[in-house]
Amino acid sequence: MACKISDSMFLCLGTSQRPIRSQRITTHSSPATICHLKWDNLLLKGINHKKGLSPLRRTKVIQAVAVPATASSADSAEYRKQLAERYGFRQIGEPLPDNVTLKDVIDTLPKKVFEIDDVKAWTSVLISATSYALGIYMISKAPWCMLPLAWAWTGTAITGFFVIGHDCAHKSFSKNKLLEDIVGTLAFLPLIYPYEPWRFKHDRHHAKTNMLSEDTAWHPVWAEEFETSPFLRKAIIFGYGPFRPWMSIAHWLIWHFDVNKFRPNEVKRVKISLACVFAFMAIGWPLIIYKTGIMGWMKFWLMPWLGYHFWMSTFTMVHHTAPYIPFKSSDEWNAARAQLNGTVHCDYPRWVEILCHDINVHIPHHISSRIPSYNLRAAHMSIKETWGPYLNEAKWNWRLMKTIMTVCHVYNKEQNYIAFDELAPEESSPIIFLKRVMPDYA
Repeated sequence: MACKISDSMFLCLGTSQRPIRSQRITTHSSPATICHLKWDNLLLKGINHKKGLSPLRRTKVIQAVAVPATASSADSAEYRKQLAERYGFRQIGEPLPDNVTLKDVIDTLPKKVFEIDDVKAWTSVLISATSYALGIYMISKAPWCMLPLAWAWTGTAITGFFVIGHDCAHKSFSKNKLLEDIVGTLAFLPLIYPYEPWRFKHDRHHAKTNMLSEDTAWHPVWAEEFETSPFLRKAIIFGYGPFRPWMSIAHWLIWHFDVNKFRPNEVKRVKISLACVFAFMAIGWPLIIYKTGIMGWMKFWLMPWLGYHFWMSTFTMVHHTAPYIPFKSSDEWNAARAQLNGTVHCDYPRWVEILCHDINVHIPHHISSRIPSYNLRAAHMSIKETWGPYLNEAKWNWRLMKTIMTVCHVYNKEQNYIAFDELAPEESSPIIFLKRVMPDYA
């Protein structure tokens, strides 16, 4: 009997056969094969709240012959479709088979997506420099009522600088590694981001994506942390609620300026990056203030910088945060599931994608960070052809943001997340307010 991974059948793992460049993943077994249905609780949260669905008993292993799954099963296509609609996603992927490794996925990618093209790389620099200059000009000429639009454009444009530095840090910008470090450092300076400290921490994020404690991007809130003190609890509620689109500012301060957070062999490069950032602040900020005054500094630098952090925070949380995407302890963590099955592709307005050099096409970047940003779309199409049923996809919308900001809060091993207003309803007025006022459009 051949058990195929499809929308209507249980997942049968009869052998350790690995899929190589195939459109459908097939494993073979005898009619007596026992199929193990294991969903790792990814979709159990919220199951009792969906209208028309029966509650599921928590069962770790079901022994059965391969028969069509019921419509209410937590791994059924119909349920995933309903859950995607509820949370604001276009598709929630099937669970990846246990026998698939990250190397299996990488091996299905065409070699050309790894190739560095100097013309395309420097074209991205030209796009960012030109769009940023245009943004500064717009700010200088716009009446006050139009300044928010000018700030939005300029903040998005300097996010492109971050993506260029991001490619440099992953050694996917140029074959000249010294040039990459110079370009990366310069690209990060207007953002007041120290390049080397960020690079070291970001490499660990890729190595430990969605691993509890070890991932250096974002974590769910720990229950112990939430219960530490009323003051800290209130700060956490605001930070992971209404201020979440700017939480990368706190991450920036906490992670990148403390030399003690880095290994001894990293400290020298960290200090060089910090010196560059402080020099830029010491020279650039006084010049801006001298020419335009304090209000000019806020107008030309601070507001676009806040716009950049909006995208920095938003991209990060959308790529790696959803009620059904778990954080795992190191002994339970699986690289292929974290990078392919636990990363989200999200489509944004086209002008945002152009100015940000397709950083939103994020699944191939987590499959291999050596893929240059200008090859991410081609890589994604290849991944979609081979691994399409396992991908998480969305189009940026209010329902998606509302889900993340009002649901994905405190870590829980069984449910992945517990919302603040479930744990402390009397202190969670910011979350209740967001649920009331945020649009629910998808």
